[in-house]
Amino acid sequence: MRQLFRAIARPSLIALFAIFMLSLFVACHSNPQSTTQASSNDSQLRIWWSQGFLPLENEAIQKIVSDWQNKSGSKAELTLFTNDVLMKEVKIALEAGKPPDLLFARTIDYTLLPRLAWDNKLTDVSDVLEPVKNTYIPNALAAVSYQNKIAQKRSYYAVPIAQQTAHIHYWKSSIEMAGFNSKDIPQNWDSFWQFWQKVQLALRQKGQKDIFGVGLTLSPTASDTFFEFEYFLAAYNAKLIDENGRLLLDNSKVRQGVIAALKDFTRPYKDGYNAPEAAEWTDTDNNIAFLNSEVVMVANPSLSIPVTQREDPDVYRDRIVTPKWPQKPDGTELTDLSAVKQIALFEPSKYKKEAKDFLSYLIQPQILDAYLQSSGSSFFPVMQQLLDEPFWQGTNPKDPHIAAAAKQFQRTRQFYTVFNPAYGEVQSQNVWGKALKSIVKDGLSPEQAADRAIKEIDQIFANWK
Repeated sequence: MRQLFRAIARPSLIALFAIFMLSLFVACHSNPQSTTQASSNDSQLRIWWSQGFLPLENEAIQKIVSDWQNKSGSKAELTLFTNDVLMKEVKIALEAGKPPDLLFARTIDYTLLPRLAWDNKLTDVSDVLEPVKNTYIPNALAAVSYQNKIAQKRSYYAVPIAQQTAHIHYWKSSIEMAGFNSKDIPQNWDSFWQFWQKVQLALRQKGQKDIFGVGLTLSPTASDTFFEFEYFLAAYNAKLIDENGRLLLDNSKVRQGVIAALKDFTRPYKDGYNAPEAAEWTDTDNNIAFLNSEVVMVANPSLSIPVTQREDPDVYRDRIVTPKWPQKPDGTELTDLSAVKQIALFEPSKYKKEAKDFLSYLIQPQILDAYLQSSGSSFFPVMQQLLDEPFWQGTNPKDPHIAAAAKQFQRTRQFYTVFNPAYGEVQSQNVWGKALKSIVKDGLSPEQAADRAIKEIDQIFANWK
């Protein structure tokens, strides 16, 4: 287990929570339940689920499954995995022809599901969604409307339950130690990123030799990488796919936007103010680096970082800040990227009736709301009546992070997989992560990395069948 050490913030509950979170991942990585074990009992509904960031989240889904069993008289086996392990187990299970009946994983919506739906490996769940479709926000329904090459149509092949976006967090205590305050943080794009370099330099002068200003993930093994990088592409108006699903990378302006985004994203690393380990980070390492005060600011999909600090009001309310993203270089506002979290029912399932009954039970507003609140608000609802509740509106002055996130969710756009499922393969292969790492580790120029990535994406789209 990686040693945790607090450089700036006091070691209160921060390190304890970080240790707890890491121990969950280490435990599951070191001794995961095998696919054979998880699939051995085919006499009941099998549900594979991503482990939560908090124990309450795991307890909540366990209770939901238990309550459904008591209500329906059906039996279900719930298996929890960390997301990284779960994705590996799903791949093995699919290759063996023994997938679970139901699957919820935190990254399947923008990597795996577009391909599975396309290949007719998911069950159409329109009969689950049609009776309640008016309760959902439009983006949620669009996100689960996948193309199927066998049926030659779009339909609902997953059930939406939540949404996430990428947030910026910073240590208020760190920038104050550096001689700045929150009002000093610029909203101009270039000045915003340069600010963290100034903070790092000031902290180094005060003896903080091991802290870095920025925590952007550049690893080709982390989904956080492409989630964060999509914001940089948007900042430079690099629209890769139009609403008709047509790839736009042959446009010279789009190529220049890609080059500019690659250059900007890698600049902090090349200039020495992004954490050097960031080129190898997994999806949890940026969380740990921030909680250890190894970085002053971090970008992270979901509110999982502040959520772990809720038991320490001083840290949660006053020391960790969630600001909005800076303005684009042209001075306009960035539109936040929303990823809709989904549950899929596999086509080979022998328990489709029971699975659909469970899904209908889960998405009852009061039940789904209780589950989402148990996650500590790391994910937000996709039903309008839930979004309108005071809790999700961020009206509680003691919860600044929900308030900040609520503003972000007022104006969102979707991943390109909504327009063309082939882009899910781009993300599954982490083309952008490979491009970023090739710049910081292999010495490629942003132009070379951009052209290599564009060629790779062109090939993925050409091979999509």
